[in-house]
Amino acid sequence: MMFSRGFLRIVSAFTALILVSCQMPAPQVYQPQAAQVGPFMLGVDVLASRGFDLIRGKRVGLITNHTSLTGRGERTRTVMQRALGSNLTALYAPEHGIDGTIGAGIHVSTRRDSVTGLTVYSLYGPTRKPTPAMLAPIDVLVFDLQDIGCRSYTYISTMIVAMEAAAENGKQFVVLDRPNPMGGWRVEGPPLESKWKSFVGQIPVPYVHGMTAGELAMMACSRGWVSRVPRLDVVKMQGWHRGMVWQDTGLRWHPTSPNIPHATSPFYYVTTGILGGATSVDIGIGTENPFGYAGGSGVNPNALLAYCQRLNTPGVSFAPYSKNDFGGVRLSINPRATADLTALDVLLLAEINRLSGGKVVGRMSGSKLNLFNKVYGSESLYSDLRRGVPAMSIVSRWQGYNQSFRSQRQRFLLYP
Repeated sequence: MMFSRGFLRIVSAFTALILVSCQMPAPQVYQPQAAQVGPFMLGVDVLASRGFDLIRGKRVGLITNHTSLTGRGERTRTVMQRALGSNLTALYAPEHGIDGTIGAGIHVSTRRDSVTGLTVYSLYGPTRKPTPAMLAPIDVLVFDLQDIGCRSYTYISTMIVAMEAAAENGKQFVVLDRPNPMGGWRVEGPPLESKWKSFVGQIPVPYVHGMTAGELAMMACSRGWVSRVPRLDVVKMQGWHRGMVWQDTGLRWHPTSPNIPHATSPFYYVTTGILGGATSVDIGIGTENPFGYAGGSGVNPNALLAYCQRLNTPGVSFAPYSKNDFGGVRLSINPRATADLTALDVLLLAEINRLSGGKVVGRMSGSKLNLFNKVYGSESLYSDLRRGVPAMSIVSRWQGYNQSFRSQRQRFLLYP
């Protein structure tokens, strides 16, 4: 069917909102009839441009923090309160709190929000799943957090358990979609074994999945990754495509947590995050570029540099550094690097372990080892490194899984 350009512009103006009715076994997706035109818009901006019609007249709860901003930099909760008035009834905060200042793994307290005056229920304290009492004041639960695109980052875990709670309590669930800052093509890393499901690995996707929160919510519903399926609506972005990294959006980056201060930080996070779970290592936490270093106690920096320079890492460069007893390399990663960054993470871990005489892996035990296995998604990495399995052999095992995942995710992708 052919349409005039004028008609397409009119249709696209009214179809930026995508509604996803998520029913088993597969979600039913209502796609816009025409290609979207116009400037880049976040999901929250698309919904605001429609007068919040999807949630107007309902009691609304918002999962939010300091990254929940409109394209103009205004807080989502402020915009919603102005538009909805007293119908914005409750707020919910993930790890790091509503202001994003609380350190990793530290419990967040329920408190009153100084901006809106509303109660901010903690979703990273005694419970990480909204309780019936927390959801009693609302009809619809809205999710608007900026994720970084890595499985071990907890914001998607918060979304998944909140979806389950919404379903169990008869609440509608809405995702206001946001960009994946690493783009939509990068798919890397090991699978998650069911035994190691945790809050740093809530759904069985690769370590780097290349999807947005809205796309993951749809896939989770259809694939049975949530214990109960809510009524799910995804408010799609306008003008985003999979080749865009954060710098292409024109948006200002707001640190998603204390150790993700820069728009490039997600790339460093996936390059050294697994390494950082080992013992006697240094990944630059507390420096100007957290996750931007890879070193170990007693490691010769020049030896590690020589190893790194032999690797095929397009878009990633290295420089030696030493600090106290630690030695290693400082990384520089171009956001458009084509290197497999998660593979590099494992390669660095294996070589630093070798240069340390096996101490990096050999001294791991208890809760440290348990968290390491949860982040990786299985105990195989620890076991393989202890047995001296070559790092490239470990990495090669992912490739078939990654290719299969790319195919499986295809029907849930909302953006070209």
